Amino acid sequence: MICVELSFTDAPARLAARPAHRDRLRALHEQGELLLAGPWEDDSGALLIFTVDPARLDRIMVEDPYFTTAGVTVVSLRQWCPILGSGVADER
Repeated sequence: MICVELSFTDAPARLAARPAHRDRLRALHEQGELLLAGPWEDDSGALLIFTVDPARLDRIMVEDPYFTTAGVTVVSLRQWCPILGSGVADER
């Protein structure tokens, strides 16, 4: 899994692009490529958890202009190896 952390400003371009971005996230979730996504409570950014490999995530981010829209900054991209939770393989 890969976690993508975003930070936001109130830039008009970000707010205008958000509905299309959220539609894209819904489609990725339905396809099984996005596990969870959502903004921080104060809307200062968001966390997205993808179930894809790094090459596919690169393509997803290129296809969705929200990731390069004014007012959106990718703070971090980190591979994550959860050991508990829904969908995690039991490795006992």
